[in-house]
Amino acid sequence: MSDPVRLQLLKQIGSADHVEGLRSLRDQVHEQMEALLPTRPVEQFNVQLNEVHDAVIQRSIILAEAEMARLGKGSPPVPYAYILFGSGGRKEQTLSSDQDSGVVYQDPVTDSAEVKVYFKELCDLIVLNLRKVGYPPCEGDVMSSNPEWCLSLSEWGNKLNHWFEEPAWEAVRYLLIIADGRCVYGEHRLVDELKDLFFTDMLNHQIILQRMLDNTLRHKVLLGFFGQLLKEQYGRDSGSLDIKYGAYIPMVNSIRLLSVQSGIRETSTLERIKMLVKAGNMSESDAVVYAQAFRVFLRLRLMTTEQNVNDLYANNGKLSSRKLTKELTDELKSSLRLGKKLQRAVFKQTMRRLT
Repeated sequence: MSDPVRLQLLKQIGSADHVEGLRSLRDQVHEQMEALLPTRPVEQFNVQLNEVHDAVIQRSIILAEAEMARLGKGSPPVPYAYILFGSGGRKEQTLSSDQDSGVVYQDPVTDSAEVKVYFKELCDLIVLNLRKVGYPPCEGDVMSSNPEWCLSLSEWGNKLNHWFEEPAWEAVRYLLIIADGRCVYGEHRLVDELKDLFFTDMLNHQIILQRMLDNTLRHKVLLGFFGQLLKEQYGRDSGSLDIKYGAYIPMVNSIRLLSVQSGIRETSTLERIKMLVKAGNMSESDAVVYAQAFRVFLRLRLMTTEQNVNDLYANNGKLSSRKLTKELTDELKSSLRLGKKLQRAVFKQTMRRLT
């Protein structure tokens, strides 16, 4: 897709006046970007694709706000920020991505219950709009329509304190989700203030690092002891490679934990790598090879099996081994070895901080 075409589509997305038109535009973009994938440098493709996702999500929110006004509910009663988590927060969405979202809104002076009701109704509309546009709901219900993920800033502060003081597996998982959070619409300062609370608590609860380390290393790379690729053994994906959880996620998790320990607020993996070098917590030579390995994982993840289920774009993260040329196979194995090296480095560095 040439830049004039892409810019024209972004302009149309930004002015779409109903969800059906927005869905049609997303379908066009999906088809065109899918055709471009084999020819574009992966980093450029990733940036352009996620720019489109952001535009579609932003327009879905604006249409939901307009619908609230049409229903007589008025405008947002206090400033708020719509947050993307997961791959959306990291600006690493594939052609198909589910909804991982939340909301933080300014503490109301009065009528806090009324404000809470407004944002619950607004988020229900946003999630419905995004579903109509093709984004499946998050299976773990990490979504703005879930009242647990739609809170005032002070409520978020209380929740973070609870998670830090009770380092159960789920609490640690949620904290790592927050680390990937990014404002996609609304008042960016509210997300900045939420991150202030997150990093302040991190300094006061060092014990949480051990739990984060356990979570970070639970996904192993799909490379066997003898250097062979570990393929899926059962079911309809038998013989395929789990690129999402066997390559991409292990590196995402490792870089994220190093970044959290360094107080780095960038959310994209490649930006985090750059900032780790700047902070003196990763050598330039390591950064170059890790970034290149991550680009390989990004490209392969973009090649994984696309599905369209009940008009929702989905992706199972699995790649048929038949799609791998010998060159790609060699690149993948080399990158996975670097992924293993990175996991060992993260373990050693974190354990040093804990002793």
